[in-house]
Amino acid sequence: MAENTFPVHNAETLVNFYRSEVLVGQEAKHLSKSDLTPIPKPEAVQTLYMRVLHLIYRFRPECHAMIPMLENIQYSAYHERAIAIMSVYTRMRQFLPMCQVYDFSLNDLLAPKKLRTLTILSAIMNFLHFRNQRMEITLENLAKLRADKNRLQGYIKANQELEKKIETLTTIPPEQQAEADELAAAFSELQAATVCEYQEVNVINDSIAEWKTTIAERTQKLAQVKVDVSNLKEDISKLKSQIVESPEELKSQMEKMRELVRNTKSCIEKKDERGVELQNMVQDMTYTEAENQRIYSFLQDLERSMSNIKQQQQEVEQAQKKYEEKQKEIKNLCMEEGLLRRALGMKMDKKCKQDIRRQKRKEVKEQHVQGVLGHCNQIHEKREEMADKIQEISHETLQLKAKIQSLREVCSKETKKAQALYDTLSASMGELHKSIDLHVADLKLNVTKMSDGF
Repeated sequence: MAENTFPVHNAETLVNFYRSEVLVGQEAKHLSKSDLTPIPKPEAVQTLYMRVLHLIYRFRPECHAMIPMLENIQYSAYHERAIAIMSVYTRMRQFLPMCQVYDFSLNDLLAPKKLRTLTILSAIMNFLHFRNQRMEITLENLAKLRADKNRLQGYIKANQELEKKIETLTTIPPEQQAEADELAAAFSELQAATVCEYQEVNVINDSIAEWKTTIAERTQKLAQVKVDVSNLKEDISKLKSQIVESPEELKSQMEKMRELVRNTKSCIEKKDERGVELQNMVQDMTYTEAENQRIYSFLQDLERSMSNIKQQQQEVEQAQKKYEEKQKEIKNLCMEEGLLRRALGMKMDKKCKQDIRRQKRKEVKEQHVQGVLGHCNQIHEKREEMADKIQEISHETLQLKAKIQSLREVCSKETKKAQALYDTLSASMGELHKSIDLHVADLKLNVTKMSDGF
């Protein structure tokens, strides 16, 4: 006790702490500084220890005075007080090594001293503070773990919904499959037809351009001829007015002029026929242009449908990207969960190592047993927490069974020791009863002698 790893508090702070954190009801009101100083009261100290054990192990104070049903004890009422004290003593011996107190004795319950009691209560106070801090940290870790599990479930549901959407977007229903095949076939036929028609239209456009150039040239020539004819007519009228020619020459000239007029008329008729043909060709071109326009609109509709399909494909790709991102987030969460578990494992390992190092300083057989029992409790807690992973670590159950068997053997040895202690106590109680009977008999003899004397 000379080298403590915890501060030793005064009586006022200890009373305030145990009133607020450990005791309840009337016990908290009745606890005062005079119960601990200058001479601690055994009843107050025992109630404090019982309440601490109830807080830590959930062992009610009235259970300390209960005699086991398997034990056939005469005059059990005489043993209630001793059994209660021995129960508190054994459980405090189990509990105080966790508070770095290794030399708890029965005298600390029956005749407590001031400094000794304040030191033990300070150690328990330090342990309760540490326990509360650890419980807060574990609760925060559990809350984070639950939140991560909820997020993981949400991500899994979202991924499932996205997978369903991707399937619906990528798969074409059988009702629309036939239409899609027909549209693809029609589109291919239209492409082939439009290619051929585009070639024909290009040829026709070239021919139309050539005919337009020839028509323009011929119209220019015809206009020139008309101008020449009008000039000739003017010249003829002038010449007729000036010169009187012979009728034969006039006739020959008139015949020439008539032939020239006939030739010009025939040329004009041919040109008119060619113009009509060209007009028909222009009408055909307008019709083909209208057909091409209709085909072009149909192609635009097809392009729109193709753009819609591309948009759907882009949506599918975006959904796949989101799915991959969420998978990455899930992996990151799994990694974080693994890191948290590893950190918790490292902390638990460090704690166990520190406990083992501290216990090695003052090891005795009972302390080793208590350390094994504490380790067993930790194993049971881990087993409860890791119930979902029992199937994965089934090969370790054999080792745990071997450890449990060894612990049972140790427990049987301890029970034998306790039984021996109990036998010694019962023998001492019998001797006490015998001494009491002898004392009573002596008193009776003395009373009779005194009565005879009187």
